[in-house]
Amino acid sequence: MTFLRLLARNRLALAGLVVMAAVVALALVTPLLPLAPPNVTDTGNRFLPPFSEGAPLGTDHLGRDLLSRLLWGTRLSLAVGFAAALIAAVLGAAIGIVAGYYRGRIDNVVMRGVDMLMAFPYILLALAIVAALGPGLMNALIAVAAVNVPFFARNIRGITVGIANKEFVDAARLSGLSDARIILTEVLPNVVPVIVIAMSTTVGWMILETAGLSFLGLGSQPPVADLGSMLGEARSALITNPHTSVVPGLMILVIVMAINLLGDGVRDALDPRLRSGALSRPMAATRVDRGDRVPPPADPEAVLALEGLETQFHVGKRVFRAVGGVDLSVKPGECLGIIGESGSGKSVTALSVMGLVPSPPGVITAGAARFRGEDLVGMPYGRLREKRGRSVAYIFQDPLATLHPLYRVGDQLVEAIRAHRPIGRAEGRARAVELLRAVRIPNPEDRVSNYPHEMSGGMRQRVGIAMALANDPDVIIADEPTTALDVTVQAQILSLLDDLRRSRGLAIVFITHDFGVVGQLCDRVAVMYAGRIVEEGPTRAILETPRHPYTARLIDCVPELGQGRRRLEAIPGLPPAVDRLPEGCAFAERCRNARPDCRAGDIPLEREGTRAVRCLHPETHPEREAAE
Repeated sequence: MTFLRLLARNRLALAGLVVMAAVVALALVTPLLPLAPPNVTDTGNRFLPPFSEGAPLGTDHLGRDLLSRLLWGTRLSLAVGFAAALIAAVLGAAIGIVAGYYRGRIDNVVMRGVDMLMAFPYILLALAIVAALGPGLMNALIAVAAVNVPFFARNIRGITVGIANKEFVDAARLSGLSDARIILTEVLPNVVPVIVIAMSTTVGWMILETAGLSFLGLGSQPPVADLGSMLGEARSALITNPHTSVVPGLMILVIVMAINLLGDGVRDALDPRLRSGALSRPMAATRVDRGDRVPPPADPEAVLALEGLETQFHVGKRVFRAVGGVDLSVKPGECLGIIGESGSGKSVTALSVMGLVPSPPGVITAGAARFRGEDLVGMPYGRLREKRGRSVAYIFQDPLATLHPLYRVGDQLVEAIRAHRPIGRAEGRARAVELLRAVRIPNPEDRVSNYPHEMSGGMRQRVGIAMALANDPDVIIADEPTTALDVTVQAQILSLLDDLRRSRGLAIVFITHDFGVVGQLCDRVAVMYAGRIVEEGPTRAILETPRHPYTARLIDCVPELGQGRRRLEAIPGLPPAVDRLPEGCAFAERCRNARPDCRAGDIPLEREGTRAVRCLHPETHPEREAAE
């Protein structure tokens, strides 16, 4: 059902499916229809025009009923085309899997043979095979299948090489499974979708190849006809009686077009990324559909302020409320930390600021994101593009995924600058060296010519920071930039960001799930849960006297060194699904302070001085309050 639903989203593929289903159904019921014998000649009624009595599509040069021959020929062409595709897919996949899995000498020998076959023009190779075997439909089938085996083998081999190096295949080897068992249980299930996709996109071409051989007299032999031989027999009467050629020609066109459209839909529907809309071409900026839900400016002193920001993902009929009304602000020279469990909406909030949430399926449905008072949400794309990287820069979590593997880091730094202002080659290189030196990369004159893979994780992250600094932005959004780094490098990166903030007056929005990082770098912290801010305030106050139970449980989960024996806490349960958020407090099901009133109505974010908490029954700290 999921496959059909995804296929139905592609209207052209759905049309191809309907047409192809009708053609196949017609071919299957052909023996049951009251048709004239397809091979019986009646020269007295030769070349009857369409809509003649007893011959709806007319007759050919021997007086045979074209409708009968068309249906029987379609039946034969479909059978041969699908059989050739199946044979080519099975043989080609087997060759590709063996070559890709074993590699080495086996791969070299097998793939060099495949390369030799691919060096011949496919139609000439097919003609040579049929000439060697002799004319006939079965020999044409063998020829078409043979010339398409290299196509499948080459594609499947490439996919298998990637799969054979995956960790789950290594684990299967270590567990003692034989190569045959690994291929059948680990590799093949991951390759089957690719095989199906390749078949769906090439079966139409194989039907056309078979028709071409029959057209030349090398396929179906008289009196039995397929669509190609019908065209071949009618070519002499193309001018005087064109209907004899148009009828089979239109059927070939309909079948091939329907299969190709259906194949494109099958290819997309079998890709799991389609479920999230990832295969759709993303818009240049996140789609905005907020109507008149634009709040007035709240903090004129903030360099960046989010006001009631809401971002959703629309996937089919489901609506995922990833960000459910976030109010945040950060001033020049200030570092704001955003913390919460995975899936709490931290990254989506940050991506929404500059319209980087992919659309489809992302939609900003309410709120505003103001840079120095100017609303970035819904801003014309040309203007928004000027702001990206120049006013508000982004440091992504995985620099290896964001840096281009085929370009030197210096060239990528220069490209980031040229996106906003012209710069010469020599000046660009000097600026790149200066940026690398600013982020404390040793030997920047040499490192500027390195490729990303020649650098360690910490070095790549520093390059990412340098790219963010390339145009002297006012705000940097750092999305968990230290998650994949070891403790020593993490400390260096945090120290670097802190020094840059103080020396340049940068405002930093730091997204993390580590309270240790928050305590070291951030002036204020906002805690997110299920797409909403549940607590906000100065970092020290939040760490010492958390008010929201969720914040308190997060802090309890952090191990402490040198504090004696203490039970390491864990928050029971799981965060709620953002497409089915409960009434009231989203944390109520996991909260130790929950009461019946926590599960009814919206719970506002109550502000008191520099603190804010979204809770009806907050945590109390009598010992701390007494000490104060």
